[in-house]
Amino acid sequence: MKAKKVIALVMCATMVAGMSATCVMAADDMPEQFKDLKAAEAYEFPMMVKSFQSTYWDAAQEGMKKAAEELGVTYTAQGPNSESDIADQVNMINTAIASNPKGIGIAACDTSSVQDALKTCVEKGIPVVTFDTGIADAPEGSVVCEVCTDNAQAGSVAAEHMYDAIKDVIANAEGQVIIGEVNQDATAQNIQQRGTGFINKMIELVKADGKTVAVKGNDFYVNAAEGADAEEADADVVIQVGVPAQTTVELCSTEAQAILSQENCIAVFGSNQVSAEGVLAANNNLNVLGSDAANGDVIGVGFDAGTTIKTAVQDGTLLGAVTQSPLMMGYYAIYALTAAANGQELEDVPTAGYWYDSTNMEDESIAPNLYD
Repeated sequence: MKAKKVIALVMCATMVAGMSATCVMAADDMPEQFKDLKAAEAYEFPMMVKSFQSTYWDAAQEGMKKAAEELGVTYTAQGPNSESDIADQVNMINTAIASNPKGIGIAACDTSSVQDALKTCVEKGIPVVTFDTGIADAPEGSVVCEVCTDNAQAGSVAAEHMYDAIKDVIANAEGQVIIGEVNQDATAQNIQQRGTGFINKMIELVKADGKTVAVKGNDFYVNAAEGADAEEADADVVIQVGVPAQTTVELCSTEAQAILSQENCIAVFGSNQVSAEGVLAANNNLNVLGSDAANGDVIGVGFDAGTTIKTAVQDGTLLGAVTQSPLMMGYYAIYALTAAANGQELEDVPTAGYWYDSTNMEDESIAPNLYD
């Protein structure tokens, strides 16, 4: 996919009363490329989700439904029983391509597995819009638009809310303090961007208040950090990054325990659902997390949703978390496919990450995106 100009978007902040997953899209909020868009004909698009196991994909379909109603098009959501059923999804994609649709939306379970299908789309002139998950090495000309979370922005949102809770502790600390970050890996682009977005925003905030910062731990994140201005031994604040050898809650928990067991640790961020659940698993043994930094609680911040994380936010074990917006990914994916079917050249559409805590989880602008 050729590099394209990225448009910064903000997820709409209100929902239609009585229709919790329906977006009120003000004219000024709609991306310029979609303003006044009308379907040239009654298109029907196959939309390939990763599975129907999670309410995440229910939210995505609510967004698709709203966009389809606005544009006068239709879609068919398809997906395997689970995200690990990669071959089943590939077969569904190939079957859909064989019907020569005017466009196809794909949230790939495994990006390498869809390469041949994407080549076929190029040969047949079928535009592909990827949503939720981009395909960085897609065949040239296959993916016309990517609708995914702006992960650097999402990581920075987590840092901003965490810093508000710990800045007084940092200001009054008599010695060095540690802020932890657990990332499930250092290879996936979305996790890299999210983890680095958190680190760089935290560095910016700490330095703005006159403190020095160092980053230690995983080499990728240490090298990707921008603005750290001190050696570890001399820094007022050390951001310690842990990455497990494999992506499991258990191994993320081990990394989190190594951070949380240090007496001068004041906060920790789990940058996706697996790592946030790992942080919570570590706390089951240590019992240090809470929402009152002034009274010595270690401030925990998570990412994504799921029952474990939502419960921890509700009971104050986690200060809060950042949710992605499957609702808006589904919504913009249908708009992008309609524009592509009309022959329009497109720009990528990043969607925002949004903060939630115990005070706003029931808000109509947040609740549809708090999937299990």
